Amino acid sequence: MNKVILMGRLTKDPDVRYTTTNNTLVASFTLAVNRRFSRQGEERQADFINIVAWDKTGEFCSKYFKKGMQVGIIGRIQTRTYDDKDGKRVYVTEVIAEETYFADSKREGEATGNPFGGVDAPFNATTANSDFTPVTDDDLPF
Repeated sequence: MNKVILMGRLTKDPDVRYTTTNNTLVASFTLAVNRRFSRQGEERQADFINIVAWDKTGEFCSKYFKKGMQVGIIGRIQTRTYDDKDGKRVYVTEVIAEETYFADSKREGEATGNPFGGVDAPFNATTANSDFTPVTDDDLPF
């Protein structure tokens, strides 16, 4: 099984390209993911992971993801090789994004311009819909 779940912050806005063969959108960006543990007295370390998102997922990322935002990515690891202009073999490991999520809290999202808040933002039914009427246990038929 090849499944990756990451949460981190974008190091810059996504780069957008289109393939030459069929004009498919491809967005790429780097996610800074904090390591879970650090030794006593050491500064917390992060891994910088390259992410690639294709088609609709890439379009979503390019439209709504901005530098510094905390996001969640679910995808798979992919490796590939190519020869650079000097004929030297280059090995690349990247995560292909299959699902993408906002992970900023609402307050942080407002500060960074994220119009959707985030997964940590609480949903308040009384402010979201003015026709909302609270239901008590006595009103339930069971």
